[in-house]
Amino acid sequence: MRLLQCTSAGQLSLTKDLIGDDIPKYAILSHTWGAEEVTFRDLIDGTGKCDAGYDKIRFCAQQAAKDGLQFFWVDTCCINKSSSAEL
Repeated sequence: MRLLQCTSAGQLSLTKDLIGDDIPKYAILSHTWGAEEVTFRDLIDGTGKCDAGYDKIRFCAQQAAKDGLQFFWVDTCCINKSSSAEL
């Protein structure tokens, strides 16, 4: 399981693959999918920041921070869909 976190500079980053008891408290973004969702590959490549889907991720980061959480999970970009093991 990977989580997103927002750095102090406001940049989004993915955690390493978390296993077992090392998983911190985190928020989950529940949303409806749109035409421009940010994918795992977009985050790795640093692309998609102008897409409408990125606004939802920024909002989730802000809400998680307001709730005292450093980490959050978004299905569209925390799962590497090119990996059959992760699907």
